[in-house]
Amino acid sequence: MRIKYVCPYWGLEGTSPTDFFKKVLEEGYDGVEINLPDSREFIEEFQLKLERIRNTNPNFIFISQQVLSLRHERVEEYIERMTKRLEELVALRPDFINSHTGKDYFSFEDNCRVIEAAENIAHQSGIPILHETHRGRFTFHAASLLPYLEIFPQLKLTGDFSHWCTVSESLLSDQIEILDRIIPYIYHLHARVGSAQAPQVNDPFAPEWKGNLETFIGWWKKIIDVRSKTKDSILTICPEFGPIPYMPTMPVSQTPLCDQWETNSRIKNRLQIEFALHH
Repeated sequence: MRIKYVCPYWGLEGTSPTDFFKKVLEEGYDGVEINLPDSREFIEEFQLKLERIRNTNPNFIFISQQVLSLRHERVEEYIERMTKRLEELVALRPDFINSHTGKDYFSFEDNCRVIEAAENIAHQSGIPILHETHRGRFTFHAASLLPYLEIFPQLKLTGDFSHWCTVSESLLSDQIEILDRIIPYIYHLHARVGSAQAPQVNDPFAPEWKGNLETFIGWWKKIIDVRSKTKDSILTICPEFGPIPYMPTMPVSQTPLCDQWETNSRIKNRLQIEFALHH
């Protein structure tokens, strides 16, 4: 199994596709993950540059994100909006879609309706839709996710454990068995290190966060082990330290405490070494 590292567009909003792809290739990423803006010009330029890259590197990865804007709405309205967005994205033929699916306050039954709508689109289009473990979505909490996996055993997840740490106010040391049940459903990773109080530490390489970094890397190694045993050909990892307000800042000046691009590059480089030794 090969591990491929994709670069997030998050934090680079306003950057043209041409400049974005240039940075991505110079840093040695194997693909991109992007929540495409509502701009025909941007999408056309993005597709053109992607096609040119794939002419020489046909395995370059394109992951599209489905993240709806916040709106007070009934579940029927939410499903209509989500379906429209997913249909727009599958038309672009990404390798897969990483979806922020459902809402934490929807009932179990309503979230099941949301999931079913997304899974139907995945089945009809042939484009896998992965559901990110994220605060505010149906996946917001580890234990409460388990009943959904019983109803939808075919679900594929994007793993971002930083959210569960914050929701549970811990490094999940009391939920190991639950994590072990969920890990086989994870097909894509967001490599961000969080804490019991926040989804992103200020600098994952600072000595005070050494234990957190090692805990997260341990989880990611478990996921690699499971995916390797299933004979998957690749596992994608997105180093996903985010910009302000995810990025902690100094008071008043709002100066970021860390450089987002540099941190993601360092995470990528660290994991390339860690996982080469692991396997």
